[in-house]
Amino acid sequence: MTARRSCPPAPGPLEGYAARFDGLFVSLAQRRGFREYLTGLLAPRGRNKTFTCLAGAEPVAGAGGPAVQRLQFFLSESTWDAGKVNSQRLELLREQAETAPHEGGVIVIDDSGDRKDGTATAHVGRQWLGRWGKTDNCVVTVTTVRTGGRVYYPLHAVPYTPAHRFPRKRNDPAFRTKPQLAAALTAEGKEAGFPCRAVVADCAYSVSDDWYLALREIHLPYVVHLKPHRGTWAPADQPHTPIDAARALAWHDADHPGDWTPVERHFREGHTETWWAADARLGGWHPPGPARLVVATTDPGRLPEKATWYLTTNLPHPDAPHTAASPVMFSAVLQEGRWPPGPA
Repeated sequence: MTARRSCPPAPGPLEGYAARFDGLFVSLAQRRGFREYLTGLLAPRGRNKTFTCLAGAEPVAGAGGPAVQRLQFFLSESTWDAGKVNSQRLELLREQAETAPHEGGVIVIDDSGDRKDGTATAHVGRQWLGRWGKTDNCVVTVTTVRTGGRVYYPLHAVPYTPAHRFPRKRNDPAFRTKPQLAAALTAEGKEAGFPCRAVVADCAYSVSDDWYLALREIHLPYVVHLKPHRGTWAPADQPHTPIDAARALAWHDADHPGDWTPVERHFREGHTETWWAADARLGGWHPPGPARLVVATTDPGRLPEKATWYLTTNLPHPDAPHTAASPVMFSAVLQEGRWPPGPA
């Protein structure tokens, strides 16, 4: 058997990490490309990480240089299996005590978009671009991220293909909505050995019945953000939106909190804040039922827009008899210091 040719090492301790992936690449060019890609991702750069930036070349003028062309070929043409590389990355995370999964973590679902010109790029289309706050031509990727409160890392990602790119549009058997993709990624994360207390997502996922059903099928609880003015059916004399339900809760002041319970929220940089949480009743959401509406805020009297969360969950109420089998985790969500998931 021909001896494997040595590869130019990655800088510093990165070489030891990169070497753990060598068995997934069949050629020296692939092993070298992988190291150059990792180096480009982790090295500090003063601009967006385009191909030229990843390769450490000048923008525009350096686009035709050998380092840039070599990296582009590795990422777009070379025949290595991205799924196997990601599986190996997750295996390495499971091996380390600092990143090993445990039952107390959560899986965060999110999607993000990148602007793209033209229509030739795969998965491109006019879609909502959250980071810009508008609809634009872009590619959207649905992702799952796991966090235990102090450390977080991505699990899986898949691009969303807009309906207009399928022959039968939304009726095409191959078409999947973002919530459907997210549910599949969550199941994949569980199968890969990353358990969690709950799956959390923003309000974009709160309107998908398919998403709720998929999570129930794989026995994963959820905590989902609701829009404050989302309407629901209820008798005329009862609240019809989450914010109405929150306003119906009893509150006088911190010494006489009524329906509200204080929760100490810990931020990553070390400071703490006192928030208040309460179970509200709205339509089919109520504490003894299969789904609850929980409101968390800094000020129950005013319910400030930017510091009030309306969350629905199928986790049981702390006083429910089966709570021990599925502990409430809103304090853990608050400890994380960030909701809803998405760009900081």
